[in-house]
Amino acid sequence: MSAPSKWPLPEHGIRFLTPGFMLNKLARHPLTRECYPAAMGYYPEARSHRVERLRHDDNLLIYCVDGIGHASTGSWSGRVSAGDILLLPQGVSHSYHADDARPWSIYWVHFQGGSTTVFNQYLGYREGRNPVTRVGVAPQLVAHFRGLLAVHRTGYNTRAFINAANQLRHLFTQVALEMRRARADSQQGFKLETVQSFMLEHLAQPLDLDTLAAAANLSKYHFATKYKALTGYSPIKHFLNMKMEHACHLLDSGDLSVKAVAGALGYEDPLYFSRLFTRTIGMSPRAYRSSVRK
Repeated sequence: MSAPSKWPLPEHGIRFLTPGFMLNKLARHPLTRECYPAAMGYYPEARSHRVERLRHDDNLLIYCVDGIGHASTGSWSGRVSAGDILLLPQGVSHSYHADDARPWSIYWVHFQGGSTTVFNQYLGYREGRNPVTRVGVAPQLVAHFRGLLAVHRTGYNTRAFINAANQLRHLFTQVALEMRRARADSQQGFKLETVQSFMLEHLAQPLDLDTLAAAANLSKYHFATKYKALTGYSPIKHFLNMKMEHACHLLDSGDLSVKAVAGALGYEDPLYFSRLFTRTIGMSPRAYRSSVRK
C-alpha cells in the first residue's frame, strides 16, 4: 500500500490505516473485495503538507473543502481548489502539496480492490487528462466522508469495515452525481434542474423538442447536445422515461384503469401508451400491476 504522508496531525485531524489483517479479510470477502478503503483521513488547514510518490500501489481520492493545493502527475500540473476532487489511480506517480498562503483542508481515502479501475473510470478518470474535477463543496459529500471515517473508532470490527467498504462505493456514486450537477451548473444559460422540473410539471402533456428547448432558452440543436452530454439521454427519451416512471407509480398506488393512466399522462390512445410502456419497462401495464401486487 502507498503510505500516507507523515504530516504532523493537528488537534482535529484524522489519519487512519486499515491494518494488514483487515486488508486481507476485505480482499477476500465477497461483499468488499471489489473495492475497499486501505487508509483514510481528514487534514484541516494542512500547512506544510507535502507528498511525492514515484511508485503508487493503490488508488487515492482527495476532496479539497477549503484553501488551495497544488498537484502534478505525468505532464500535467495544476491547482486544486475548494470543491475539487483529485483522483490518482494505482501506478500513477505524482506529487502534491498545500499552498503556502492558503493551505488546503482535505478529506482523502486510499482504496484497493478488483474493480477500482471501473470506479475510476466512472468518476471520469482518463489517462493523460486533467485528474482534477469540480464538484463543489457539497454537504452530502462531507457527510459521506465523515461516515466513512467513523470506522476508525470500532476496534477493527469486521462488520464495521464491511459497512465502510460499501459506504466507500456509495461515496463514489455520490461524487459522480455531484460532478454531473457541477457540470450542469457551469453550462452558461442552461440549468438542467430547471428543465427537468419543467418536464416533471408537464408529465400530462406531450412536450416536443421545440417546447423543451424554448424552456431552456436554447436552439434545438444546442439544447439536445448539452442535455445528452449531461444525462446520457436525449431530452425526449428522458421525458418518456419520466412519464413511464410516473405511470408505474399510478399503476402501483391506485386503481386507475390503464386507459385512465394513459390519459393522466397525455396519451389519448391507451394502446399506444401500452406499447411505449412495454418498450420502456419490459412488460405491459397490466403485467406490471399484477407483478407489484403479488
